[in-house]
Amino acid sequence: MKSRIPVVLLACGSFNPITNMHLRLFEVARDHLHQTAVPELKLLCGADFLKTFQTPNLWKDTHIQEIVEKFGLVCVTRAGHDPKGYVLDSPILQRYQDQIHLAREPVQNEISATYVRWALSQGQSVKYLLPDAVISYIREHNLYLQDPSPERE
Repeated sequence: MKSRIPVVLLACGSFNPITNMHLRLFEVARDHLHQTAVPELKLLCGADFLKTFQTPNLWKDTHIQEIVEKFGLVCVTRAGHDPKGYVLDSPILQRYQDQIHLAREPVQNEISATYVRWALSQGQSVKYLLPDAVISYIREHNLYLQDPSPERE
């Protein structure tokens, strides 16, 4: 067995609610970093989060630069997103692209927290989309009973 290097991943995003695919981000990123032998602290995000770096007035350029320059990030692909394009479209991300690892998720999915919230508000099952403990917590606390927009994240 190949020896493993220590990896510390700091995740960001709403995780509202946390889905199995959110948890999968950690597995994909860890495997990618083990294959590339990069033992460092990295910010972990999905491609949808990486795209927010382009949202006007959401991020300060100095904050984006500090994240990618000091720590770097691991971005896990997501259907409908072009993380490589997001990097190339941003002068800051392009400048530090050697600090940005794009990890391909081999299991494509369309699960989004927005969809899960909508399904719950409609009384639909989310079994196998969320960990059982998360489903129990949602039911116990009567969360997501309102009717949010069904738009995808």
